[in-house]
Amino acid sequence: METLKRTIFSGPQGPVVLVIMDGVGIGVYPEGDAVRSALKPNLDWLREHALYSELKAHGTAVGLPSDEDMGNSEVGHNAIGCGRVYDQGAMLVNAAIASGAIFRGPVWRSLTEPCLAKDATLHFLGLFSDGNVHSHIDHLRAMLAQAHKQGVRRARIHILLDGRDVSETSALDYVDPFEAFLASLNADGRTDYRIASGGGRMAITMDRYNADWSMVQRGWQIHVLGRGPRFPSARAAIEAARLAKPGVIDQDLPGFVIAENGQPVGPIRDGDSVVFFNFRGDRAIEISRAFEDETMPEFDRGARPRVRYVGMMRYDGDLQIPKTFLVDPPAIDRTMGEYLARAGVRQLAISETQKFGHVTYFFNGNRSGKFDKGLEDYVEIKSDIVPFDQRPYMKAAEITDRVIEAMRCGTYKFIRLNYPNGDMVGHTGNYPATQVAVEMVDLCLGRLLPVLRETGGILVLSADHGNADDMYEHDKGSGKIKRDAATGRIKVKTSHSLNPVPVVVYDPAGTAGARLSARKGLGIGSLAATCLRLLGFDPPEGYDPSVVELASAGR
Repeated sequence: METLKRTIFSGPQGPVVLVIMDGVGIGVYPEGDAVRSALKPNLDWLREHALYSELKAHGTAVGLPSDEDMGNSEVGHNAIGCGRVYDQGAMLVNAAIASGAIFRGPVWRSLTEPCLAKDATLHFLGLFSDGNVHSHIDHLRAMLAQAHKQGVRRARIHILLDGRDVSETSALDYVDPFEAFLASLNADGRTDYRIASGGGRMAITMDRYNADWSMVQRGWQIHVLGRGPRFPSARAAIEAARLAKPGVIDQDLPGFVIAENGQPVGPIRDGDSVVFFNFRGDRAIEISRAFEDETMPEFDRGARPRVRYVGMMRYDGDLQIPKTFLVDPPAIDRTMGEYLARAGVRQLAISETQKFGHVTYFFNGNRSGKFDKGLEDYVEIKSDIVPFDQRPYMKAAEITDRVIEAMRCGTYKFIRLNYPNGDMVGHTGNYPATQVAVEMVDLCLGRLLPVLRETGGILVLSADHGNADDMYEHDKGSGKIKRDAATGRIKVKTSHSLNPVPVVVYDPAGTAGARLSARKGLGIGSLAATCLRLLGFDPPEGYDPSVVELASAGR
């Protein structure tokens, strides 16, 4: 690995501060844009008085299959941290399925052979939608079709309902066609493939960053032990939950077990095979540990079944989670954090629990540890375990407190932080709360700016993807707001947007002599080269171009 080379610019007196406003994009429609409607004097001031441009943050610009694919925090922070674009999980799994490589490998055989020889059950667990952020239902269909082709007699599917990367109450739009698909596989009488359990992704199973292990425990009870409210079908469970709590969205639906003659149809037993079919890692690690760890202090699993457990991909390369996986993840190297560590630059990474792994693990190319413990400090502010629309300010103030301390202490030359508010609150679909979330981020920026001037630092402000900027569903043709046919109410959008994100470079001392590059169509991968330029380094070969050029460096 080559080392960074200095330009003739030696860097600012203070730190370069990279602020990621998670989920704050640049909206297209005035209606439903909680960023546009928010009171944000500091963002507005920066747009007028600092260097301002826009960056792509979705689709091919972040390594996803097409520009119809929304960006997300995982691939966004990968791109920001490594300074270039890698083919990401969705694209890699698509290719492995299309070529058949996923089914020719030893891992797939290790799953299916016991089911063929010993009549064990093949289980699939994962996010049940086509959101293409954590998973895709087409991957599940392809694996079930292959299992049927090979003669696997019994399969059970444990569905985590989305309503976050897809429309908020679209669960039955996936369940009903899928039930028909299973019926077509079962029509020859040779197989018994059924949905066995489920629940909303924010109610069970898909916790991340050790924020709320009770979610994983509830999922374990539902999927593995078959303990929970029982229903004759997934449709019946979903309809009952909506009747019991009108207005509940899919991600919050309680866990359920499908039963026949009073008995669960698909608990996970010794000798079975289990595939966790999410390709994204952050919300897959804890449930993987529950299946694989010999000891589990976080909760009592009871009698843990001895199963063959595999992930769609490896979710943590350093910790080897899971031990076995179907598709190799992207091999990301030469990240900005590693280069800076090798150059002796002191760094601080900080966020609250919900996005802490994004400014560390994902930013470092899906790497858990530090490159140099003596040069890197990571600070996690514990998130509250409450619905985010009830605390739209989240921990932004506490993050800002720590960043201000770090700016003033003079120890760090590069500080990166993530404000999760626009994304986490945006996912709730609560428009007023999301507007407050954006305003909270702006308030915190207002606290950072005078300290930036005081310390002689430079601000690089951007986002990993949009969300708060697109809170209502719109007709693609007319642009009109979509409304529920029965109630006339606006259809709320809880997923990420396909919109670009802002990028601001503010150098109050003017030491860098920065000006915007003339290059067009840049993506968020360009943030790495931008930060390196402002620190006084030439970006490494192969990095996406910087957003700025430096007059003082003759560039």
